[in-house]
Amino acid sequence: MKYKTCVSITEETPNKIKQTLKIAVKKSDFVEVRFDFLKIEQIPEALELIKKDLNRIVCTFRPKTEGGKFSGNEKERIAILKLIAEYNPFLLDVEFNTLKKNSQFTKYLKSTKTKLLVSWHDFKRTPKTAELKKKITQMSKFSNNLKIVSTANSTDDATRMLELYSKKGKNNLISFAMGDMGRISRILCLYLGSPYTYVSLGKAVAPGQFSVDEVKKIINLK
Repeated sequence: MKYKTCVSITEETPNKIKQTLKIAVKKSDFVEVRFDFLKIEQIPEALELIKKDLNRIVCTFRPKTEGGKFSGNEKERIAILKLIAEYNPFLLDVEFNTLKKNSQFTKYLKSTKTKLLVSWHDFKRTPKTAELKKKITQMSKFSNNLKIVSTANSTDDATRMLELYSKKGKNNLISFAMGDMGRISRILCLYLGSPYTYVSLGKAVAPGQFSVDEVKKIINLK
């Protein structure tokens, strides 16, 4: 079994994204491009520059309310997400809260057969198991590709996130905890069925994130 990684890229110009992507695709199975680090007018150029690699790219465009950088209005953000969808990436990461609020947008994504990664993050804590399981059930209405991430304030929190993996699960679930207490869950999730784990090229993009080289050493990928 080959355990897979996804390098997060947070560059601030289209050319920088292209350069970093070149390194990332050699080292990792998948790459997450964080479009919220660009100015909105740079996004079409960035998409053109990286389109040949989009079949390995998870496209993410987070608002500030969801831990991202984009501070414009939601109408603009939805328009950009639609534009990204037209390029048919490996996965388009859209927040569960966004999909819940925008039935028109959800219909649009269905009609274009966009491969959706439904994501939900808690940047402060880890909810109780019942709440997390309920969240997964609600998220599953939009896609089989789910990402549910909490913040661990104890090792118990990290364990709770790992207990969400199920042998019977029909979902492609990515579940782990951020922060120092959750760090090990970023590795263990691979052994429990996560399609990949998020890594950096060096400097961590999220709390507790390993670099791609560290993960390869730990899971002994040759």
